[in-house]
Amino acid sequence: MIQLTNVSKRYENGVVALNDINLRIEQGEFAYLVGPSGSGKSTLMKILYREEIQTQGKVVVGKYHLNRLKPKDVPMLRRQVGVIFQDFKLLPSLTAYENVAYAMEVTGKSRKEIKKRVKEAIELVGLRTKVNQYPKELSGGEQQRVSIARAIVNHPRILVADEPTGNLDPENAIEIFRLLERINQNGTTVLMGTHNDHLVNEFKHRLIRLEKGNLVRDEYEGEYNEKH
Repeated sequence: MIQLTNVSKRYENGVVALNDINLRIEQGEFAYLVGPSGSGKSTLMKILYREEIQTQGKVVVGKYHLNRLKPKDVPMLRRQVGVIFQDFKLLPSLTAYENVAYAMEVTGKSRKEIKKRVKEAIELVGLRTKVNQYPKELSGGEQQRVSIARAIVNHPRILVADEPTGNLDPENAIEIFRLLERINQNGTTVLMGTHNDHLVNEFKHRLIRLEKGNLVRDEYEGEYNEKH
């Protein structure tokens, strides 16, 4: 579950990235976060995994109240919130397997548990034959699959995807999207920031729209609700 109550984010240069956002996303939901560049999408998502801190308001992510989250607990939060980036952010010196395993190694899990979970994640994203290849040897779609495997290997309850199809051709974009839907069907909450109107129109899910830091639209699979 994600809940934002009267959340605003104002930067030191005076730019207001988010303005009094009230939003609740239930466990197991799939929601699009849309809006033009500069609308506040990335800022909102970064707040959820503590890359940014809101200027005011309350944020709850799963069992964590971010307003009183101690620095030592941030890694625990991030195990519950998997993050997928547009530009993959894979370590070039590590193989696909090692990139996924690294996300678990920093948590102190046993080698046996790491091997088991990495295998599961790699198989889920369909890259069993690519485990020993380096990022530069993989296509863009394959690199994003590695990124997704890395994001889910710790079994997060929430998956935050910031433009996960932004660097992909239409065919790969749809494949990655269907993979995210499959992960969602297993019970993981998915919040997907996107500019891809085709996906939004073709595959109906909750639609949350930001403009200039304001929540202006919240639509549930065709039910339209304008925010004023």
